[in-house]
Amino acid sequence: MNQELTTNEVIHRLQEHGVNPTRQRIDIAKVLFARPQHLSADDVMRSAQREGANISKATVYNTLSLFSSKGLVREIIVDPSRVFYDTNPTTHHHFYNIDTGELLDFDASLLQLTNMPHLPPGTVADGVDVVIRIRNASYQ
Repeated sequence: MNQELTTNEVIHRLQEHGVNPTRQRIDIAKVLFARPQHLSADDVMRSAQREGANISKATVYNTLSLFSSKGLVREIIVDPSRVFYDTNPTTHHHFYNIDTGELLDFDASLLQLTNMPHLPPGTVADGVDVVIRIRNASYQ
């Protein structure tokens, strides 16, 4: 399902989230919002460059950080060296296949969390992200 957005649609989405739509941010947003997906910063950079964008790794990382802080993408940290940017804004959780590096969505309603700890004084919950690490079953 490819939902390729026009440049004007991308600009509008960025402005709705308080992001100044520079050429490089538009190029990155076009890659991200082509369809619901999980991409690393390197994936974003390679895809944008394939589309003709001239962007540096630093620009990609800075833009992804901005998009995450503005609620355009969710940052999913599967381990200290592996971060995905998720374009699916709905409430959901993930399976992370350690063997393949694949990140898969699953509906949040399939998991019930009980006995949540009390929050530290002066804080409020902003969300719960669950990543279940899986491996391919070995055949014997």
